[in-house]
Amino acid sequence: MRIQDLRPAEGARKAKKRVGQGIGSGLGKTSGKGMKGQKSRAGGGVRPGFEGGQMPLYRRTPKRGFSNYRFAKNYQIVNVEAIEARFEAGMEIGANELYKSGLVKKLTEPVKILGEGEMTKSFTIKADAFSRQAVEKIEASGGKAEVV
Repeated sequence: MRIQDLRPAEGARKAKKRVGQGIGSGLGKTSGKGMKGQKSRAGGGVRPGFEGGQMPLYRRTPKRGFSNYRFAKNYQIVNVEAIEARFEAGMEIGANELYKSGLVKKLTEPVKILGEGEMTKSFTIKADAFSRQAVEKIEASGGKAEVV
């Protein structure tokens, strides 16, 4: 068998539905949309969640209790092992340095340093928050952890 003789398996490729191509196609005139009504019109149809005028489920379910979503602080996290790998010993590292090195994506969101990995070099690290383990590792290597 040659490569030019290869064909897809029978029934593997289905012909595209060509609507509005005459009565003989089986999808002529109304193009498979039936007669009248909202769903037959151009741009017709209802929005997601619409229940024909009945009070939709998302509006009739009770919304109770407290959600912390509005007040939650979302930190960009950086582990000490990543700082160890990217920076030279003795550097003073802040949000700008972390941003330039690609460890954080935004300068507008707060940064938290976590204690994953080992630390041998000493740094002065300035961040919005530190985990207890991160502070221990930074200070054990002779560095300083400063909360901005």
